[in-house]
Amino acid sequence: MIVLRPVTQENIDDLLSLSVHDSQKGFVSTVAESLAQAYVYRDTAFPFAVYDDDRIVGFIMMGYYAAKGYHTLWKFLIDKVHQNKGYGREALKQGISFLKRRFGVSEVYTGVVPENTAAKHLYKAAGFRPTGLYELGMEEWCLKC
Repeated sequence: MIVLRPVTQENIDDLLSLSVHDSQKGFVSTVAESLAQAYVYRDTAFPFAVYDDDRIVGFIMMGYYAAKGYHTLWKFLIDKVHQNKGYGREALKQGISFLKRRFGVSEVYTGVVPENTAAKHLYKAAGFRPTGLYELGMEEWCLKC
């Protein structure tokens, strides 16, 4: 069963060991980079370890983008050995549910590297749609809740 759990002293090392396939490294930040941003933006960043029962399989970070006034799927990765097992779909669903419960959001935004076809497929299946905005080398996508 997939669950999101807070980042703690007990799981930090396992989180830092997560990685993606070499071909995906240009599409996502490392967990270390993401956690550094979470620390700096600690009032508006919400990082979680993605677990399958008691095994860490990924990382997701939701956030609030104050400059645009909206909530985001900010960082997201499933470890290379756990991809294509449905973990990403369920973790994404739970991250969105967190934002709905905690903040009552009606929209969630994310950015996607244009060449990241796997992410686009996942986001489209979850209901995200491109907004037409391109910024900092990313396509903006939005989910209407």
